[in-house]
Amino acid sequence: MYLLGEQPDYADALINRLQSIPTQLLEGLSPSDPVLELEPMEDLSRVLPDHQLFLLESGVIQASVEERPLFYLHEGDLVGLRRGIEHPQWHLNCDTPLRLIPYLRAEVFRHVYADEQRSELFLQYLIGQTALLSDAIARLKPPQLRSNNGFKRVETGELLIAQGDEADHVFVILEGHAQAFVDGHKVGDVPKDEIFGAMAIFTGEKRSASVIASEPSTVMLIPKEQFLSLTQSNPRIAHSLIESMARRIDLLNKEVTRLMTLNTPE
Repeated sequence: MYLLGEQPDYADALINRLQSIPTQLLEGLSPSDPVLELEPMEDLSRVLPDHQLFLLESGVIQASVEERPLFYLHEGDLVGLRRGIEHPQWHLNCDTPLRLIPYLRAEVFRHVYADEQRSELFLQYLIGQTALLSDAIARLKPPQLRSNNGFKRVETGELLIAQGDEADHVFVILEGHAQAFVDGHKVGDVPKDEIFGAMAIFTGEKRSASVIASEPSTVMLIPKEQFLSLTQSNPRIAHSLIESMARRIDLLNKEVTRLMTLNTPE
């Protein structure tokens, strides 16, 4: 996916990462039919069946919403994820020939959710594309209405989350590394691609830990309502995220136990 118009500084690196994900998701899954070769046309929906997803092998597709061009899909993108969603109406067209590799939609989702790593990759893919579109919309708004949500570059030692704060965002480290602290004690690491800050979103409680960048990092900020909407619209994604959070909680509990043992007099 490439956004139309001005590209923010972070976009190229994120887009390149997102482009590599679909082939990983489809690894081990056979196409349902021969490659579909299409000539330039104004409305791709006429020839793309609802029961299939497509990996765009070559060519460029332009996506418009309410007749306003918004972004391009190109080699490596998945086509057809939004099939069956009526609003807003997306219009797809192409000015050049296309080669599309077809897969059965139901088989793709079964294949993805059968493996935890693929499920996590799919979540990253959806969140990344949502963040790009959100940023594009923010850039189209008048300056006084522009949101501060999106992407943030932080330096070593900068506070990303403060223990005790209200939870209004979920974060993903796109590049870099951070550390989590409870009452000043380190309780874990937050590596690249880790989603953090979701627990307080789900529970409605205040932040239980502080997170501090341990090296210069780029962070994606996802607003609370946007994140909840994404997880509610796809229960399997929510289930995968909860499993990941449960593993992280277990690690934190073990670290807290270790610290308590160190601080207990013999």
